[in-house]
Parts: sequence; C-alpha cells; structure tokens
Amino acid sequence: MTADALLHLMQRAEAVLARIEAALPQPLSAPDWSQAIAWRYRKRSSGHGALEPVKHIAPLRLDDLQGVEVQKEKIVRNTQQLVAGQPANNVLLTGARGTGKSSLVKACLNGFSVQGLRLIEVDKADLVDLPDIVAVVSDRPEKFIVFCDDLSFDDGEPGYKALKSILDGSVAAATPNVLIYATSNRRHLLPEYLKENLSYQHTEDGEVHPGEGVEEKISLSERFGLWISFYPFNQDEYLAIVAQWLAAFGMSADAIAEARGASLVWALERGSRSGRVAYQFARDYAGQHRAGPGT
Repeated sequence: MTADALLHLMQRAEAVLARIEAALPQPLSAPDWSQAIAWRYRKRSSGHGALEPVKHIAPLRLDDLQGVEVQKEKIVRNTQQLVAGQPANNVLLTGARGTGKSSLVKACLNGFSVQGLRLIEVDKADLVDLPDIVAVVSDRPEKFIVFCDDLSFDDGEPGYKALKSILDGSVAAATPNVLIYATSNRRHLLPEYLKENLSYQHTEDGEVHPGEGVEEKISLSERFGLWISFYPFNQDEYLAIVAQWLAAFGMSADAIAEARGASLVWALERGSRSGRVAYQFARDYAGQHRAGPGT
C-alpha cells in the first residue's frame, strides 16, 4: 500500500469515527446562564440533551392571581425558603384545570428571579435525565426549580419509577439549590380504577388498609413534601378574576361592570368558571371594547 493510499484510508477512518462520536450521547453542557431566567430541557433525536433559553416568559405577577390566596401563601413561603438557602420541599400542585397551578409557578419565578431563582422545564419523558441536569447546576449560586407541567403517568411508563427515585434520596434531593415543582390534574399522578377499591382491607377495629396497587400509586405523590390543592371557583370568585384581568387590560370600572353578564355567558358556554376561562374572556372582551366607548 502506497503512502498516499494509507493517508487516504486514515482520513476516511477518522471521518467515520467523528460521525460515530457525534451520534453517541454527549454529556450535558452548561449554557450561558446570563441569557435567561428560564430554560427548557430538550432531547434531540440523536439522544443529545440541551438546555435552551426561554426568551419570552409570561409577565405574570403574584398579585395578578386572585382567588388562590391560600395556595399562593404556601408556595411563596416554600420558594422564599429555597432562595434564602433554607430547607424547603418539592411541591405537587393538583386540582381542577385552569385554576392557576402553572401560573402560580411562573409568577413565583418572576417574583424571585432578582434573588437568583431560575426555572428549568422538563418533560416527563426526560425525567430520567434529571441527574445530568442537577450535575450541571449543583455548583451554581442560583436556586433552581425543575418544573414538570401537567404531570401524569400511564401504567408502566419509565418516567414514573425514575421520578420516584429522584424524589426519594437521589442526587437531586441532596442538592440544596434544586427543587421539583410539578402540576397535575391527578392527585396520585396515575389513573385510578374502581376495581382497586376491592383491594382495601378492613381490620376488626375498623381500620382501613389500602391494597398494594393503591399503595404504589399513593407512594409517588407522598414523596412530594408539600401538596397544594386547587379547587373550582364559585361565581363570585370567577367574576372577581374577570374584573382583575379586565383592569389589567386597561378597562374602566364602568366597562368592567358592563362585562359582568357577558362573562357569565362565556363561562356557561365553556362549561367552566376557571381562572383560565376568565383570562380568555378578558382578552376577548378587551380586544373588542378597549378602544370603544366607556374605556
């Protein structure tokens, strides 16, 4: 084999090796933390994960959220403990849809970002990569919320057991600058079936013991140290939220009073009196009337 042929063979071998290395999973690298206060973890088709900055964050303030004062007090207190370097809990926010669970987390980020709070959003399918994410942020001076929105699992999903491990004594739990905040419409994060009630056992003294299947489903949610429950709004609470959002959109007091009937019809047509429905009505109504009479 000539020298030129050998050199050509080596160049081709190096090119092949470079392609193989590019296809292999790479360690998660730290981004430029000055670019944003919120980040989204994305897994590429190649298997590489990356933290991407979120450029546009909803400008929600804690004062914008009405009708959830009890829930707000709990999550604000826990977040204050986190940013102050004090012990704090992972948080599970559960309850009716559209009642402000995700909005409250985003408002906390906006409220505490000047104190060094940062947020990393992770899809449930990528929770198995949480140890890699924690390794990247563990030495940072900032405090991080790992946010899992609308979290629920079907039976047998791998992320379920991964999350249990993460919450119960993993590296994430031992890292004081990282907490997990998750929202869910399911209190126990897994589907529950009527037949599972048959596994409950009753002792002679009347004590009730759930079966193993039920215990397994309860065990995941119990690993969150703080549970915050949200409930559907009554009519007065719904109207107060509508008024608050209309005021935020620059509507006058007279215009807000005139919108009362329309807001109730809107909620009736949507079949829900939630904070999300109130916000959507306010956007629609303000968009139609803000430039007109009475504003």
